[in-house]
Amino acid sequence: MIGLLIQDNAYEQDIRELLMSFYPGETYAHEVKDELGFYVETKLGQGEISVLIWDRDGGRDGMDQGGAAALPAGQGPEEGNPVSWKLSVSRTGTSDLSDHSATKNVVKKMFYQMLMERTGTGLPWGSLTGIRPTKIALTRLEEGWDEDAIRSFMKETYMASDEKINLSIEIAAREKKLLEPLDYERGYSLYVGIPFCPTTCLYCSFTSYPISKWTGRTGLYLEALFKELEYTAGKMKGRPLDTIYFGGGTPTSLPAEDIHAILCKLEDLFDTGHALEFTVEAGRPDSITEEKLKVLRNHGITRISINPQTMNQKTLDLIGRRHSVEMVKERFWMARELGFDNINMDLIMGLPEEDMDDVRHTLHEVKELAPDSLTVHSLAIKRAARLNMFREQYGDLKISNTPEMIDLSAACAREMGMEPYYLYRQKNMAGNFENVGYSLPGKACIYNILIMEEMQTIAACGAGTTTKVVFPSENRRERCENVKEVEQYISRIDEMIGRKEKILL
Repeated sequence: MIGLLIQDNAYEQDIRELLMSFYPGETYAHEVKDELGFYVETKLGQGEISVLIWDRDGGRDGMDQGGAAALPAGQGPEEGNPVSWKLSVSRTGTSDLSDHSATKNVVKKMFYQMLMERTGTGLPWGSLTGIRPTKIALTRLEEGWDEDAIRSFMKETYMASDEKINLSIEIAAREKKLLEPLDYERGYSLYVGIPFCPTTCLYCSFTSYPISKWTGRTGLYLEALFKELEYTAGKMKGRPLDTIYFGGGTPTSLPAEDIHAILCKLEDLFDTGHALEFTVEAGRPDSITEEKLKVLRNHGITRISINPQTMNQKTLDLIGRRHSVEMVKERFWMARELGFDNINMDLIMGLPEEDMDDVRHTLHEVKELAPDSLTVHSLAIKRAARLNMFREQYGDLKISNTPEMIDLSAACAREMGMEPYYLYRQKNMAGNFENVGYSLPGKACIYNILIMEEMQTIAACGAGTTTKVVFPSENRRERCENVKEVEQYISRIDEMIGRKEKILL
């Protein structure tokens, strides 16, 4: 257990995330007590900020003490605590405390350096804890910075590795080119959330409910969704619709007639014919039928995802994906035969019990299929995932993600002629890596870039979705969220529309 005595709560999340990267699986307390292995303290002064690590007097988990002088019991912040503590290491830096962003970077850099010294290891992304590292590079490219200046800034500020800095800049430059045709002021994208899946995967924390529990009742959801779509179409009337994305959940878990009804409604309400792309996640192969694919083709869907996550059957069984490797291949070729020429496949590195041989096998199988884009995720175990909620049941599962796995997946994508075009990170990622989207030239998903870089308004409809409104001239963003639970969404649909009314102008 690790203690956190953070003077300003605004910095606690970043400190905790760095600790989670160096000490995965640890729990945290906000007081000094006997159970702690060590604790972290911050102190803010007049233009000065200090970060301190206190260890038990007499040792810190067998690590070298670094010559830190022990303080007598009762003289540290732990006064009254029977355990004697010693100041193991501390750093002090200067910053304009009124500039929260700059101060946060100073805190993170100092703390990262301390953790590197303490553990003898570093992280590929250095002190960066945010989910959008490419935004740092893209923003500066838009401001006219050259690439060398961006490299120097990211190295000095975040101590990220050269490999990750170069990847960020390469992707940012590609994003900048892909986004050039878009009108940030007037244009917008539309996200439609379908919160149903065949089953819930072991690692999943997205808004999804087993479709079996809604058999014969999906019309209730569609009725509420249509009401929200009608309102949204009215508010966005006259503005160019650039991209459309159906996510979830798994949209193709709905019956074919429901998919057809939603797409007809969209075509009635929105100018879908001029959209640059229209993506539907057909992610779970066990949700795909020829009838559903034909519905998508007849409505002009330009891009779909068929996501195996792994091509190892033992792993699919373990994580709750109730389909076979063979089914992945069958559905992929079915889509190809029906004319889909932009198919994405998602993979996850760091799945339970997988090693390099398993990853190598998956990449070989995917390469044989030759999809048009490949999204490589690093497993992130969130609080709502069964893998995290039922630790006693799943605690013995081995989860490992290595630089070799990430490098192998990147090399495979490039061997298929793909280039990285978007990147994002998540909390609790195995190996502290990233998720990267690769695509063949002309097959990149613009929506994926927009949702990460927050350059354009995204109007989102459906349970568990988030609408983000961008005001480019003011460098301002506002958001509103819909409730996640389907029954609540249906019964409170007028409230969800009311939330949009406050930010959609």
